[in-house]
Amino acid sequence: MAIHTEWIDIDNGFQGFLALPEAGPGPGIVLLQEIFGVNASIQSIARAYAADGFTVLAPDVFWRAEPRVELGYDDAARQRGIELMQKTDLQQATGDVGKAVDTLRRRPEVTGKVAVIGYCYGGLLAYKAAAHTSADAAVAYYGGGIQNHLADAAQLDKPILFHFGEQDSHIPLSAVGAIKERFAGRGNAAVHIYPDAEHGFNASARSSYQQRAAALAHGRTLVFLDEALQ
Repeated sequence: MAIHTEWIDIDNGFQGFLALPEAGPGPGIVLLQEIFGVNASIQSIARAYAADGFTVLAPDVFWRAEPRVELGYDDAARQRGIELMQKTDLQQATGDVGKAVDTLRRRPEVTGKVAVIGYCYGGLLAYKAAAHTSADAAVAYYGGGIQNHLADAAQLDKPILFHFGEQDSHIPLSAVGAIKERFAGRGNAAVHIYPDAEHGFNASARSSYQQRAAALAHGRTLVFLDEALQ
């Protein structure tokens, strides 16, 4: 059978894009969007992780501002995404991610643990979710603003993996350094920096896509998940 996808209800109008693996039951991933919504890029990533054997749920975290928005990557879409992010309460969105984790965990296809993986704004949400939800592990790709929420690290004892681009024009290396320093000496966290990679290096539809960094980060993420979700 092919990978099955559908939109499902999570809670009272809050929905998510579900991708089911051909491999059968196993661990789950809550996949967290960029500011561009659960668009074609996020849906393709969901399918890719389903092909890797995970049941994947990508919640619509902007649903209160505008349900089911799917934006491209031009300047107008970027501005619209920023507006939607500004209308979204971070604490409320973290709670919604927690509901998505719990919903996915109850699915019959999920017999293992559940991780959260996020990109850009979703990377920040993945970090917050690792500290404040029942998620078992987290992966944050170029999560903007994490350095401003390092107090949450005191509550974060789950495995977490950070991916950053060395040339990220939105996240300075000083911010990455602050994150590394905050988690130094703690065995639950790893930070990887990718030379010559810009913000959004994992999104193949973006001009900032870098195949080598994306492939290396994906491989590291799969190894991390195999170990963290045992």
